[in-house]
Amino acid sequence: MSDLQNQIDTARMQVHTDSYPMSIGELINLYDDGELDIHPEFQRIYRWTDEQKSKLIESILLGIPLPSIFVAQRQDGIWDVVDGLQRISTILSFLGKLKDENNAVQIPLKLQATKYLPLLQDKVWEDRHNPENEIDIEVKRIFKREKIDIKIIKRESDNDTKFELFQRLNTGGTRLSDQEVRNCMLLMHNKNAFIWLKELSKCESFINSLPIPEKAMHESYDAELALRFFIYRHHHNNIMSEHSDVAPYLNAEMLEIFRPHNNFDYDREKQIFEKTFTIAYNALEDDAFKKFNHTKNKYEGAISLPVYEAASFAISELVANNEHDDEALKNIFINKTKILTNDEEFLEVLRSRTRPIDRMKYMFSIGARVFA
Repeated sequence: MSDLQNQIDTARMQVHTDSYPMSIGELINLYDDGELDIHPEFQRIYRWTDEQKSKLIESILLGIPLPSIFVAQRQDGIWDVVDGLQRISTILSFLGKLKDENNAVQIPLKLQATKYLPLLQDKVWEDRHNPENEIDIEVKRIFKREKIDIKIIKRESDNDTKFELFQRLNTGGTRLSDQEVRNCMLLMHNKNAFIWLKELSKCESFINSLPIPEKAMHESYDAELALRFFIYRHHHNNIMSEHSDVAPYLNAEMLEIFRPHNNFDYDREKQIFEKTFTIAYNALEDDAFKKFNHTKNKYEGAISLPVYEAASFAISELVANNEHDDEALKNIFINKTKILTNDEEFLEVLRSRTRPIDRMKYMFSIGARVFA
């Protein structure tokens, strides 16, 4: 047997799967019984339009086979939806069963006319006040009996398999950003950490010191910058050395740092986070992480990720060490960010077009040196 075949066999042993068709009615029953978790927290990042949703309903009614839905079986037997959430959410919305994060039922989907079924226009599953708006009972029966192929990642599988699969299956009507996928991974990995990070990303000084364009905000760039802050503070050199690209590196670090039942001190890290960005905002407001133009004697441009990498890491270390009062930290931040953007090593890293993951590593050491 070849080395490659041995490697394939070993990898396959980490993934235990099953597969069988299930009717839409059966899936709905699982959802009603709390045995299918679609994570309502995900719904805001799945941006299907009513037209896209109506086309899915049309496909089901026409008997067009749908792509498989992937679920991961938890230790308690409940299924986590790993891929296919848009499809399941659309079906639940059409039937008037989709619930939000607060367990409140959302407004049911009203269909639009489609290419092959124009009579779907304004049709709903149920309307007690105007029954003529409902789809026919015969159509309802056909709809609920249609089958969808379910792929199950069984609980015996390697713990990180479903997160890896979630990344690979990032498909569908609207592609998610890397951080939106990361949010979903963290929610499945450690829900408390997801909620904690989500709340921190709303911190007023953090938001105000990092003017993020609306489109980037919509793609969770604020959450990415908040996550990066903790990865900068708690990075593992061995994990960094295993990756050549930033995105998979951030995924791996996130899963390690926020591994359930580890010794991450959430209360202390929250205090450091809030104080770091309070210092940054009080010092330079929304210029805090921009480059300083020494010729024009002013900060300019958008947020500079290299400046953020170096300065947020360095000032957080000073905050954590508690060696300076707030006024001193404010002055240090003002002076050192100017020095940073004129530092020869800093400029050389930018000129050399260093890989982002290597640049990150350099910025940690440059920031620590400049802010010392």
